[in-house]
Amino acid sequence: MKENSFVSADDIRSAFSAAMSLMYREEVPAYGTLMELVAKVNEETLAADVALKERLEATDSLERISEERHGAIRLGTAAELSMMRRVFAVMGMYPVGYYDLSTAGVPVHSTAFRPVGEAALKRNPFRVFTSLLRLDLIADETLRAEADAILKERQIFTPGAIELTEKAERDGGLDRADAERFVAQVLETFRWHDKANVGADMYKRLHDAHRLIADVVSFKGPHINHLTPRTLDIDKVQALMPEYGIAPKAVVEGPPTRKCPILLRQTSFKALEEPVSFRDADGGWKAGSHTARFGEIEQRGIALTPKGRGLYDRLLDESRKIVRPAADGSNASEYQAALAKAFEAFPDSWAEIREAGLGYFSYSLTEKGRQTKLPGRRDLKSLIADGLVEFDPIVYEDFLPVSAAGIFQSNLGDGAQQEFVASPNQKRFETDLGVAVLNEFDHYAGIEQASIESCLKALTAAVAAE
Repeated sequence: MKENSFVSADDIRSAFSAAMSLMYREEVPAYGTLMELVAKVNEETLAADVALKERLEATDSLERISEERHGAIRLGTAAELSMMRRVFAVMGMYPVGYYDLSTAGVPVHSTAFRPVGEAALKRNPFRVFTSLLRLDLIADETLRAEADAILKERQIFTPGAIELTEKAERDGGLDRADAERFVAQVLETFRWHDKANVGADMYKRLHDAHRLIADVVSFKGPHINHLTPRTLDIDKVQALMPEYGIAPKAVVEGPPTRKCPILLRQTSFKALEEPVSFRDADGGWKAGSHTARFGEIEQRGIALTPKGRGLYDRLLDESRKIVRPAADGSNASEYQAALAKAFEAFPDSWAEIREAGLGYFSYSLTEKGRQTKLPGRRDLKSLIADGLVEFDPIVYEDFLPVSAAGIFQSNLGDGAQQEFVASPNQKRFETDLGVAVLNEFDHYAGIEQASIESCLKALTAAVAAE
């Protein structure tokens, strides 16, 4: 088959993201309400901030915001993780970053599958935060062995999904008919199943060990547990959610409200208690319930350098030493005040953030720069001072372990937060995954440097060509 008859990975990813959104809207009606609210807030924010809209348009970033989604799934075995990597690769999504959530009382470690190229991100920035259960963190050895046996019995991918993934790998792509079948087959992995793989007694034992363990082990597949739109004003969405019949979690996770957003802020509505059926001893079914899926919203800011991330982590830690947010929201206002106070130490203008080396920026020529010819290379600082080069923040495309854990904990149970010994194991995770994850700092630094080189080349190329 000729390569030009293949559907692009970007198109397959876009089709899958749209299909996932439609399925989740049907499964969780509140998600549709949430989408309407976010769209309204984004429209009002852009209307009120002309400069923001102009910069988003100038950097070709405006259209992606309405398309932007991130999902989250939790896998049970190394084999599931490895196969999921191959499935996402067909969509042009690759593992970026390693996240150890054991430090925050959640027995998983994770990566984010997402597009990495600038063009691919602008086409559709769909990303899936993918966690692998850490069975080694279950203290009860008998329960650990039983959970392992249950997970090994299941197959979360349809035969069609496996066949088409292998075909894409072998042929280098999929034609339109196969791409459509691929989307439909892979969607089944993420579908909600209301019949558990276990009996009510086993579910309770898993649940008592950790609610997330019960969520991963007890069901046929890793149902998508949230699908997150991107907002330009998360505080406004948080304030309006009750008017739309949605109860938000008490505290927005991540940094405080700022003029210049950094990293990632997240909030959600409380997880749904949904009817499920458990296997009965006589082969029948017993009615019960399970709490897992919820709605999440995010606001993305600038990607921080290692120096900026170090400052962020230190200030977050300082605020939590003063007030640690309670899952039930009882000290929300005290925590938000402590957070805002701590982050006064973090510069809140793009120029200060750039000059302090705290964030990553994309550089481009101004109109004056496009009309200027320089006889030789000049340093970046003077080019900016002379109005030849301007800079825009590079959007943080990744995640924050403490924030993710905060979302998990507030939705999976206020009174059952277990403590685990911090045990990051990136090497083991990458062995299970089958590849090394991309280091996000190196990636952002590469994007920034490429934009600088592009500016310098454009400013001197005109002279060299004469």
